[in-house]
Amino acid sequence: MPETVLFEIEQKENLAAVAAYLRTVADNLESGGTVTLESGGESVTLDPPETVEFEVKAEREGPTDGAGELSLELEIEWDEHASGDGDSSLSIS
Repeated sequence: MPETVLFEIEQKENLAAVAAYLRTVADNLESGGTVTLESGGESVTLDPPETVEFEVKAEREGPTDGAGELSLELEIEWDEHASGDGDSSLSIS
């Protein structure tokens, strides 16, 4: 299935700014509202359903015998015209 990128930005940020972005997304999701992403002249508004697929991934990329790059990826995914129920067993602290 082909993938179309609707919005993408990658930039250096301090942790406080990243936390503020995530808090805004969390607040919007919790209230059942939309999430709008904007940068420059680009903008996309997403309206996720009540139940979504949530993926959490921690990765290390690089040589096995040297310094690498660590990442934490959080992904929220849903079918455009679907809603459903799911269970929750993830814990993040």
